[in-house]
Amino acid sequence: MAELTEVGPVHLRRTPLAHLKEQMRAATVTGPRGVTLTEWPFITMVNLRVDPASEAADRIEKALGAPLPRQCGHTSTSGPHTLVWLGPDEWLVLSQAEETAVAVELREALAGAPGSAVDVSANRTTLELGGPAARQVLEKGCPLDLHPRAFGPGRAVSTTVGPVAAVLWQVDDTPTYRLLPRSSFADYLARWLIDAMSEYRGPEVP
Repeated sequence: MAELTEVGPVHLRRTPLAHLKEQMRAATVTGPRGVTLTEWPFITMVNLRVDPASEAADRIEKALGAPLPRQCGHTSTSGPHTLVWLGPDEWLVLSQAEETAVAVELREALAGAPGSAVDVSANRTTLELGGPAARQVLEKGCPLDLHPRAFGPGRAVSTTVGPVAAVLWQVDDTPTYRLLPRSSFADYLARWLIDAMSEYRGPEVP
């Protein structure tokens, strides 16, 4: 991942887990029981509230190029945007686009209708846990049934991992997961995951 080279305020930005970058790298396990942990910095996140049956929702879907998911656990993706269902009238918009532009675009699509589009990019960070043992690591402290029959690529829900509340999103069937904890709890969650990964360095116990 490229280092920031800008000057000014952007150059001063620090992710909630910048201080654990080397520890996460050192925790990497390779082989058939492999698992990796990395931070995805500065993902744009916008909390969206709107009546899904309204004309404003139609305008938002056209602006994003993706439908608003209508069921718990569902996501939809188009280009740089992924929409995660949080509630009957609430979504988290994740994007690689610049945060101000996304929030402004959504507010323009609302056009004064009841609802809101609030930039919450600084409220959370994104951890990516992947590899053959990733599901087993999560199962040590997540109450969800993560077996592929119940939870697979494209699914995302609010849950807990260890004692930390986070949005858990399965990206692919490697499996790769992205976890979105509040920034103030990210350090605890990252250290919990590093500890949970450590046993996979050794041989599997029969």
